[in-house]
Parts: sequence; C-alpha cells; structure tokens
Amino acid sequence: MTISLSQETSWKIPLLLLSFYAAVFGICAIAPYDRSVWWAENIPVLVVVGALVWLAPKHRLSNTSYALMSVFIILHTIGGHYTFERVPFDWVTNTFGFDRNHYDRLAHFSVGFYAFPIAEVLMTRRLVRTRWIVSLFPVFAIASVAGLYEIIEWQYATYADAKAGIAVLGSQGDIWDAQKDILADTLGAILATSLFFYLHKHELKTLRHTIQD
Repeated sequence: MTISLSQETSWKIPLLLLSFYAAVFGICAIAPYDRSVWWAENIPVLVVVGALVWLAPKHRLSNTSYALMSVFIILHTIGGHYTFERVPFDWVTNTFGFDRNHYDRLAHFSVGFYAFPIAEVLMTRRLVRTRWIVSLFPVFAIASVAGLYEIIEWQYATYADAKAGIAVLGSQGDIWDAQKDILADTLGAILATSLFFYLHKHELKTLRHTIQD
C-alpha cells in the first residue's frame, strides 16, 4: 500500500508551469550577455526539465512540488541570460546595503526546494520507515548535489575561456563563494523539508504503521 499525499490528478498546474518556463527560456535565449555562458548555465536546467517531463507519467508529484521546483528553473534561466552577477537586482542590493549582487544566492537557495519532492517520493514510494530519514535524507541529498555542482563549476572555469569561466562561477571576488553557495542550497533544503513536515504532519505520524501494513 502506498501513502497518498495528494489527491491531485489534473495536469493543469504542471503544464502551466512548463509553458511558463518555455516562454522564459525563449525570451532569455534572445541575445544573452554571453552565449557560451548561456549554454553552460542552461544545459543543467534543460537536463532537470527533461528528467521531470520524462518522470511525470511514471510518478505524479504534487502541485506544490512542481511549483517549488519551478522556482530554481526560472531563476537559473534568467541568470543564464544576464550572467548571475549582472541580473538587475539592484533594488535588493541597495535596500540591504549589500556590496555584491546576491541574485545567485537566491537561485542557490531555491535549489534547496527540491528537498520537498525528495521527501514526497520517500513517503509515497514507501522507501523509509522513520520520520528522521524523511527529514534528514533530503537535506543531505541537496547538500551533496550542491557540493558536486561547485566541483563541476570549478572544472568548467579551469578549462573554459577565462571570461566565461569567471561568469559561470559568479564569485564576484568572494573567496568563500562556493561554501556560501552550498550553505544557501542547504538552508533552502531545510526550509523545504520543514514545509513538507508542516503540510503532511498527519501522514508522517502514521508512516511506520502504514509501511508495516
């Protein structure tokens, strides 16, 4: 027996989100700041979108999961158009007195939102027996992916054109940029997992009993 976290069967919301992404992608593909950077930033996003489309018929996630996942996809696509350090984000920088453009931190924070669907899959597929694993595994998974992505960025910056490499890194002179990006990813995961626990506290209470049945 599976655990049902959602009664949603309509594909209206996921299709609207996919259509919105397609529109944003099309607009941002027009005259980006640097075409090589645009490709470097958008290839991972296209892989994510393609994987979600391929998996959708096999496992229908909740509308909340699709909405949360779309945040990173949209933010990253916009960042690929401008390069992250050049995204028009001055109102935030000026309001809080930051000395750098923190749009990339926001995008990294949104990566953590993928902890929500990870927790959802753990529940609906009956892959775990305790709430501790539901709470910890998604956060650890996101932190691991964040670290791996920073390594990939480092290798790209090493072998790519110098200008494109710096643009993809987006460190803006911060020697601790990679560590802060990983922290942003992880904090986003903690928030998303906390949201999952809040929305599905009743299902989580019966997790062990449901699996044993």
